[in-house]
Amino acid sequence: MGELRKMTYINQHVLNNLFYILVSIFFFYFLYDYVRFFQRKKVYQRLLFVVCLSVPLILCMKYPIYIAPDCVHDLRQVPFLIGTFYGGWTVSLPLLIILLVARWVMYGYQFITVAVYVMMFMFGSLFSPFFKQLPKTKRMIASMMMTFILAIAATILAIAISDFEVTESYIVDFILVPPVAVLFVVFAMETLREALLIRSKAIKLEKMEVVSQLAASISHEIRNPLTVVKGFMQLMRGKDISEETKEQYMNIALEELDRACAIIDDYLTFAKPFPEKTEPLHVHHELQKVIDMLRPFANIHGVKIVPTLMPATIKGNGQYFRQCFLNIIKNGIEAIEGDGAVYVAVYVAEKTVTIVVRDEGKGMTKEQLARYGEPYFSTKEKGTGLGAMVSIRIIEMMDGTWTMESEKGRGTTMKVTFHLLLEK
Repeated sequence: MGELRKMTYINQHVLNNLFYILVSIFFFYFLYDYVRFFQRKKVYQRLLFVVCLSVPLILCMKYPIYIAPDCVHDLRQVPFLIGTFYGGWTVSLPLLIILLVARWVMYGYQFITVAVYVMMFMFGSLFSPFFKQLPKTKRMIASMMMTFILAIAATILAIAISDFEVTESYIVDFILVPPVAVLFVVFAMETLREALLIRSKAIKLEKMEVVSQLAASISHEIRNPLTVVKGFMQLMRGKDISEETKEQYMNIALEELDRACAIIDDYLTFAKPFPEKTEPLHVHHELQKVIDMLRPFANIHGVKIVPTLMPATIKGNGQYFRQCFLNIIKNGIEAIEGDGAVYVAVYVAEKTVTIVVRDEGKGMTKEQLARYGEPYFSTKEKGTGLGAMVSIRIIEMMDGTWTMESEKGRGTTMKVTFHLLLEK
């Protein structure tokens, strides 16, 4: 029973030291992945690595492993060697200084500690360039072997410097346990690095897929009007064509060219970044401008635009805001077959502004509604879907949210919500 208690006690302290080290490694990769500041320069990454490894290094010394009456040990050399292998001397030197200062503050000065860790610093730094060039499996084996060799060298150095007694517990805890711990930590680090690389590659592949899809769709959409223009231009070369027919062909060709320009404009708006400069926007004034621009278009289609606009102010870019709702309201007008109306309303709450655009058009099925905003999905015969994509992108860039409800034969309602800008 006594031996069982002893083993449980030993395992608890060893696992505590390993816990400090592993948590610091996970924390390093978390900050590196989510805080862009650390991705800008390698010096920032090294600084983060030093800080993250210093914490377990100090905690291992503060809470050591009490394994036997003749041996008090800790795993401080594990984060020190990990930093040395992966970071070279630029990481190892700050860690060495922190280790020696912390050791002096906690337990006083001891020459043997300085000698051992200076030796580890020198040989570990020389080993680092070779270590970095190895693949994952070989890194694990090499790190374990190097840690074991350094432990043997440290033992020989300690015996040479002072009357150092090598006990059984020392052999287990200083020579055998650290290589296994380093192997385990290196495996965890390599796994995390692979996960980040795989995710980065997946993001790049996804972007490339979107770009290729956009390029293919753009070329297809532009080719159609250009083909029409080419056909009519060839017809106009005929000798027996009257001036009236030529004029008709010319008007059709110009309409197709205008359509090609509109497609290019939508694509450029979607592709280019949102401007950083923003300003207070009076929602009711901006929407009134959009309505005034679209009213002739609505009259041609026999559609009424019914506004209910409350005064409200948000922060954003006026040009993009108008383009966003021009696309949304225009889609509502085009969705109406015959007579009908598009209702544009503004509702102001305590902290938000909600703009509701409701049309009396043909509506969408659940499947069509789920695909709204996808690249080149449109319910219109000659639609490209870019207008919806542009509108959604602008809403998101202005920190807004949107929801859409639609039912086949009963129209569509789109609600867009922005943060209210309080007037001072």
